[in-house]
Amino acid sequence: MTGTETIGFIGLGVMGGPMCRNMALKHQGRVLAFDMNAAAVAAVAEAGAEPAETAAALAAESDAIFLSLPGGLQVEAVTAEIAAQVRPGAVIVDLSTTPVAVARKVGSFLAQRDIAFADAPVARTREAAQRGELAIMVGAHASVFERIRPLLSHIATDITHGGDIGSGQVLKLVNNMLVFENVVTIAEMMVLGERAGVSPEILLDAVSRGSGDSFVLRNHARKAMLPRDFPERSFPPEYVLKDIDYVFQLAQETGVPLKAAETVRRYYEKAVEHGLGGRYFPGVIRLVEDGIMAEDPS
Repeated sequence: MTGTETIGFIGLGVMGGPMCRNMALKHQGRVLAFDMNAAAVAAVAEAGAEPAETAAALAAESDAIFLSLPGGLQVEAVTAEIAAQVRPGAVIVDLSTTPVAVARKVGSFLAQRDIAFADAPVARTREAAQRGELAIMVGAHASVFERIRPLLSHIATDITHGGDIGSGQVLKLVNNMLVFENVVTIAEMMVLGERAGVSPEILLDAVSRGSGDSFVLRNHARKAMLPRDFPERSFPPEYVLKDIDYVFQLAQETGVPLKAAETVRRYYEKAVEHGLGGRYFPGVIRLVEDGIMAEDPS
């Protein structure tokens, strides 16, 4: 990539919007943007992105097309929609989280049409996306990775090449499952410590200086679980369950039992059942406070 090529960005949601905005602010060439939500398009247009009428029209003008979509079904649908319009030599980079099998299926579909592909799911928070400080795990041929790396640097500070197509999703699913499990464990320990007479502020301060420290403790616990602030339009339990389903698909394909993950999945299922759906997923601490998981027969 030369640094002046045209970038297309499809999907301007909670993470996609900030990523596209950073692309528009930092990239020397044109940045085209498309989303079904007109307000989301208008927001990135303020940073210099050019609105596209359709995803297909965007694909026809772009050298690199980035996708930030809800899941595997949407990624398959959009790549099928735009494949015929993608210009020769262009590359599609999927920043979404999808099943590993979907990444490999999409990669094969595009390879048959001589279109390069990389699965490059992103990690960290919305705030990190706004700052351009995401972590990205990439599955792609080495030459494709080197080609897209300068563009990924517009939105990320840590970029890992995991190997061939699909490896980016493997790394992302492992990352996410560790986050989901850590949130549940911290929720239990915060409530335990508080009921044993230690303030949660002191607990988090102490643990953050010890071997129990983690990214989740310093971010999810301090910023959401401590103040009990679980806003809407953040990553909700429903999205967590989608990613956990992808983890279990991979576990079935590889024959690996995930007993701890099964317990964690029940937490997020209960969160949806007990009115915590649609809000930031660290709200599972409410289940511990209210004793709801004690009712779980499993």
